[in-house]
Formats: sequence, structure tokens, C-alpha cells
Amino acid sequence: MAEIRHNPNPSDLAFVPFVSVDHMMANVRAIGPETFMRGIADYIEQDFRRWESFDKKPRIPAHAPQGVIELMPASDDEYFGFKYVNGHPANTRTGMQTVTGFGVLSEMSTGYPVLFTEMTILTALRTAANSALAAKYLAPKGSKTMAIIGNGAQSDFQCLAFKDMLGITEIRAYDIEPAASLRLARNLANSGLNVTICKTPEDAIEGAEIITTVTADKRYATILTDNMVGAGVHINAIGGDCPGKTELHKDILLRSDIFVELTEQTREEGELQQLDPDHPVTELWQVYAGKAEGRTSDNQITLFDSVGFAIEDFAALRYVHDLLPSMGHYEKLDLLADPDDPRDLFGMVLRSGATNGDQAAAG
Repeated sequence: MAEIRHNPNPSDLAFVPFVSVDHMMANVRAIGPETFMRGIADYIEQDFRRWESFDKKPRIPAHAPQGVIELMPASDDEYFGFKYVNGHPANTRTGMQTVTGFGVLSEMSTGYPVLFTEMTILTALRTAANSALAAKYLAPKGSKTMAIIGNGAQSDFQCLAFKDMLGITEIRAYDIEPAASLRLARNLANSGLNVTICKTPEDAIEGAEIITTVTADKRYATILTDNMVGAGVHINAIGGDCPGKTELHKDILLRSDIFVELTEQTREEGELQQLDPDHPVTELWQVYAGKAEGRTSDNQITLFDSVGFAIEDFAALRYVHDLLPSMGHYEKLDLLADPDDPRDLFGMVLRSGATNGDQAAAG
């Protein structure tokens, strides 16, 4: 009787490139965070310009009083990508991250994953890249000063992306916890940015052409009131990203031209929750593709009602996947079953711990 062989060393089909947190940090350090975010922004812009080629849907959330867990899928003819991400604002009280994530990119032709990666750091990079990309089309030309209200984990990335992609030189920072602003200033000490720590939100937005709000509390809040916002500014509203969570007074929205990612998702999760369901908005893909205008006048208030959308994560996954051959910071993870006979998965399990003699007897 022929000997049944089990190869203890799977073929390349079993292995998926895996980017751990350490690998991601090494990749970012290798080219610098600004270059990394600029690369992600380029991929986002490419993918938004071919918006109509994607299978798109709002993210799939599971809400709890403490926060939310979400799956964010997107696909085109070549790839399927998804991100698992959570948002739990109270986590920082026990030394945990507010946002964590991981993601997968797979080939549509075979269903096999071609990338498995951490997405806690990558989401922070993607979010900032996406903000700065939108501001290229929406912020006043020649902007030099940005107010950033909310100085948590995302704030550093936002400041660096706006410096690199828009030429921002001055940061006016405010947080209800002064230690957060001090941390931000310390991290940006050698970045070329001049950081001024402000005592009030009103102080922070004085002289700022761009206002970024990035607070974390999972509630309806009024970080900016109508009288605080003058004509001609661009508002980058990041914090409102789930039902019941906003940052801006409704009257600011009524004075602004509002730009969104996917309208139906933003109406449920963004600042748009406060407005009528038919309030006019412009989707950013139309601006990037030249089908709609962004900023049109010096006095216009533009508002990016950012909630995060799956195509942005899809673009970030593509960017990392394309970067790996030159960066090399990843490992091969034995993730996929690879039996000698693809129809005999159970036989592979039976033989997995057997010696050659046991295998022959099993035959």
C-alpha cells in the first residue's frame, strides 16, 4: 500500500504577509510619517476618483453604552478589503486605546488574503491623510494656522499631515486636559511646527484659517458655537462619528457648505444628524473627480463632516500592500490551510501529528 505523505512545511499558498504593530512602526520610520500619510492620501484620491467602480455600503456597527465595534468593507473588481475597528472613549481611563483595529486585503479572483495588518496605527495615519486631502480642496489657499481642539491620540497625526500637505506652520492647541496639549507640544517639538497651547477653544481658533475638532466623548456636544466661527474658515470635524455623537452647533452647519464621504452614512453618524434628511451636501469623490466644486470664495465656510469610510481603509490597505516589497517589514503568517489534496481537508487534520509509520498504517 502506498505511503501517505504529509508535508510539515506548507507551500507558499498557506502564508499571508502579516504586518504587526512593530512592523508598521518600522515601515513608518523608514520613510517618515509625513511621506507615509502623503502616500495614503494619494491612494485615497485615486480610489475616490473611481468611486463608481466600488461596491459600497455603510459600515456594520454593534453599539454598546461604552462604545462601538464596527466592520468596514469595500471592494472593486480586483480586491476586497475590510477593517475591524472599535471606538471606546473611556478606555483611556484604564490605560487602553480609544481606537484599535486590524484589516485584511484579499484577491477577488481567488478569495485568498494577500495582506493581514494591524490598523490601530494605520487608521490614525489614514484619518489624518484623509483630512489633509479634503483640506487641499476646501481650505483657504495659503493657510498657515490650524486650531486643533481635542489633543488626544489623533491630534499629532493631523498636525503633521496638514504641515506636509498644506504648509501649515502654526498650531493652536486646546484640550480640556492640559496634559494632553503638553504631550502634543512635546511630540511636535522637532517637527518644524510652532505649537501654542491655548486656555480656551475661543483662544485656539483666533487667527486660524483651519479648525480641526477631534474630541472623543460619545455624546452630543457643542465644541464650537456659532459665534466662534467667522467667515472664510475651513472646519475639519472628525469627532462626530457615530449616532448620538456630535461636536458643532447646528447653526454652524446651516452657514456652511458641507462635504461628506458617503451621504447615507454621514447622515446617521456625523454632524448631519442635526439637520433635515434632505439638507444638501456634496460628496468628496465628486470634488476629486472634477464633477463638483470645493471652495469657491474667500468668505465661504467649508465643513468636512468626517466619519471615516471603508474606501479610505481599502486605499490604506492597498498602499501598505504595495509598499511591503520595498520596505520588507512584515512576516509570513501560516494562516491558510494548504492540504496536499484540496478536497481532503479532514485527512490533513488526521495526519497532522502522525509519524510516517502512522501515516502508512492509516493508509
